[in-house]
Amino acid sequence: MPHYHKLGQIPHKRHTQFRKPDGQLYSEQLFSTEGFSSHSSLLYHCHPPTEIVKVDEPYSVAPRVAEEKMLKHRSFIGFNIKPEDDFLDSRKAVLVNSDLHIVLASPRKSMEGYFYKNADADEMIFIHEGSGVLKTQYGQLTFGYGDYLVIPRGTIYQISFNSADNRLFIVESFSPIRYPKRYLSKYGQLLEHSPFCERDIRQPENLETIDEEGDFLIRIKKKGVIYPIHYKHHPFDVIGWDGCEYPFAFSIHDFEPITGRVHQPPPVHQTFEGNNFVVCSFCPRLFDYHPLAIPAPYNHSNIDSDEVLYYVDGDFMSRKHVVRGMITLHPAGIPHGPHPGAVEKSIGAKETKELAVMVDTFHPLQITEAALGIEDGSYVMSWSE
Repeated sequence: MPHYHKLGQIPHKRHTQFRKPDGQLYSEQLFSTEGFSSHSSLLYHCHPPTEIVKVDEPYSVAPRVAEEKMLKHRSFIGFNIKPEDDFLDSRKAVLVNSDLHIVLASPRKSMEGYFYKNADADEMIFIHEGSGVLKTQYGQLTFGYGDYLVIPRGTIYQISFNSADNRLFIVESFSPIRYPKRYLSKYGQLLEHSPFCERDIRQPENLETIDEEGDFLIRIKKKGVIYPIHYKHHPFDVIGWDGCEYPFAFSIHDFEPITGRVHQPPPVHQTFEGNNFVVCSFCPRLFDYHPLAIPAPYNHSNIDSDEVLYYVDGDFMSRKHVVRGMITLHPAGIPHGPHPGAVEKSIGAKETKELAVMVDTFHPLQITEAALGIEDGSYVMSWSE
């Protein structure tokens, strides 16, 4: 999905001899998440990326589903997920289906002593609290509050945090995460009506080639199982790379809201998409400017999608008792809309300062045991207040 980029040293032609100063060949690696039929990058390693020295026992990290089927509005208090030191231990899947997992995490410490690779899913990590550096074979991405980090499946990475206070909202997508098709020209450029453009996309920088031999542990997730595999050389031994498949960052604060004379439907907020789901960004914006406009969203029926809203910051005039990190789930099959009194109260309002991330799925979501542990059971009756 990203556009062509390159860092470091690469040969003039692909798949040709590229030698180190001592005459030995660099090791070329093709990286793609859809075989040979979509975007890819070519990486040039100091050593073959295949040299395994030891394999440890695998262990399951599959989410435990508590409710496979349900038809009830739900709410979860995301900040009630307890912080844990380790990045992988801190990740708690709360809503899942065969297309994606929605995960909350509150890691206190940087990744140390190992690297991580999700071999199943592209990852979209939204930074709600915290800052730091994402380190990969492609270089580094600094991140902070409001950033989306989009990491293609198979990317080996480490995350270094600047403090112990970190809150992450993560989507693991079992299909590639991409820009909405309607934002793109037939040749792949973001069009003028898109709410962001290439200038807003931050590409990896500061490629550091680490040519070290030793024992380097990569924890690889495949089908809900972590496989700890030790390699002979540091995975960040890349001297250079080029292509269109790599991790990138995009700030929600760089999303330009689309407004109108009357209330605009949720697709105007769309930011990313995958197979059978979309991601939207609700950002501070001016309200509708028709003289009789009603800024509050109208009631609407979820017939073909589950709607998940993750509240980041600001005031939400359509809903009561909103707290930071709260998740609401409105399942397909029943309508939902503003809480009582919110519609009348919204009339005359000029702008909103809300900030939220929405995920709409077109297959039903299942609720995990971790989600039940942070649920606000009173939410379903909040429309009767």
